[in-house]
Amino acid sequence: MASTRIISVVGRKDAGKTTLAVALASELVRRGHRVMTIKHGHHPADADRKGSDTWRHFHEGKAERVLIASPDLRVLFERSPDNYDPIALARQYLHGADIVLTEGYKAAALPKIEVFRRAAGSQPLYDPRAANAGQWVAIVTDDPEFTAACTVLHFHDTIWLQLLANLAWDRALVLDQ
Repeated sequence: MASTRIISVVGRKDAGKTTLAVALASELVRRGHRVMTIKHGHHPADADRKGSDTWRHFHEGKAERVLIASPDLRVLFERSPDNYDPIALARQYLHGADIVLTEGYKAAALPKIEVFRRAAGSQPLYDPRAANAGQWVAIVTDDPEFTAACTVLHFHDTIWLQLLANLAWDRALVLDQ
């Protein structure tokens, strides 16, 4: 079995992280890769309706884990302490992936693709003087004047997504099996 790769999409609030992560995942799937994702949230997730059977199993029954299994979808609800480590989460839940795209995890020691849009902030998260500056694989931006020591792709370029998929695959961290 091939090793799993992992890379994170980062950026400021409302910069377009989800849009970019979805587009990148779709492109990697189109290329035949098995893609899985992790979305980091700052608030507890509320993915179930109060009163539904799974909600009752989890909240009233106090089950540690509840798995809802339907013909085309499975959802796991699990009680666990906050685990910021995307590598540990990928190993625990996403085995068999060719590549795991994380959204967020800007402080994690992972290769990073940053979305930088001028409307979301005047400066990117990327700081060439920071100790972790080498983690940046690429910055995708709408600012035609922006330059950086890492690869910079512009949304107005016709093949930015294909170039980004190549970079993501080649520069993702390869996890030990």
